[in-house]
Amino acid sequence: QVQLVESGGGLVQAGGSLRLSCAASRSSSGFVAMGWYRQAPGKQRELVATTTSGGSTNYADSVKGRFTVSRDNAKNTVYLQMNSLKPEDTAVYYCNVNTVWQMYWGQGTQVTVSS
Repeated sequence: QVQLVESGGGLVQAGGSLRLSCAASRSSSGFVAMGWYRQAPGKQRELVATTTSGGSTNYADSVKGRFTVSRDNAKNTVYLQMNSLKPEDTAVYYCNVNTVWQMYWGQGTQVTVSS
């Protein structure tokens, strides 16, 4: 089992920045991928950004150039640096971890961007 604890969400004005963190309860060295999804009210959960154990990254088109995903295996943590935030980025952001056998989710952290 892996527990994921997210932090860093909040309220920010459009154009501002936030940094989300997600700490895993055990070593992340065996995680195939770590990343972030989000779900806005009335919408399906969607991929935001992921990073693999090999260092490759994948971003939703809507966040390319504004968001950066990174991981620190020494701290078992994945980060999401969000810059130039827009009101349409408002959502609950969920940390996601994939092992070879299972997928894990965090409890979610609210990000609200005011116009």
